[in-house]
Amino acid sequence: MIELTSVDQKYGGTQILWDLDLKIKKGSRTCIMGRNGVGKTTLLQVIMGMLPISAGNLVINDKDMAKESVESRPVIGVGYVPQGRHIFPLLTVEENLKVSLNCKRQKSKTIPEHIYELFPVLKEMLHRRGGDLSGGQQQQLAIARALVLNPNILILDEPNEGIQPNIVQLIRDVLLKLNKEHGMTIVLVEQKLPFARAVGEEFVLMEKGHVIATGPMPELTDELVGKYLAV
Repeated sequence: MIELTSVDQKYGGTQILWDLDLKIKKGSRTCIMGRNGVGKTTLLQVIMGMLPISAGNLVINDKDMAKESVESRPVIGVGYVPQGRHIFPLLTVEENLKVSLNCKRQKSKTIPEHIYELFPVLKEMLHRRGGDLSGGQQQQLAIARALVLNPNILILDEPNEGIQPNIVQLIRDVLLKLNKEHGMTIVLVEQKLPFARAVGEEFVLMEKGHVIATGPMPELTDELVGKYLAV
């Protein structure tokens, strides 16, 4: 569970988030949506502790995390896939995955076999450098690296950006599997409406640093899409 209450976030003298309230239920699949520049990535970075909260409260998995560091998130079971992937291009696929094994949460120092079941291509390319992979393969690696932590919450920032359609479908299937079979809470920023409808069961609409609408995905009406998502 993630709960933000009256959260403000200021960056470089500019306020990005304004008195933001949001509750994400345990075991849910939530898509955070809105036009570019409305604060979606900032919201994720606040949840992850990458940006400080100027005011308000943040609770994750029943723990007060408002003032805790980014390093504390994996310890309480939060995995993060940033926009742009941010894999280590000079490390091999195996070395990228093993980076997560250094987290305090991880007792095992072996990459879980189910990672390769979800993303078979990674096992085939285990000794290839991350920078030599295609964009779709790098995205699979970025998601797998977060899953090595064995999180109960997985947060993804535009996981389908610049990805070919067959990999988009694979990512959709993986996220649904993680949620339905393993009870993992899925939170993602997503611009593509068909993908959001396919994966999300809840939506969050943002505008100018505010949450302006939330609800079950079937309640994301054409009127809301036209007002807050259409370019």
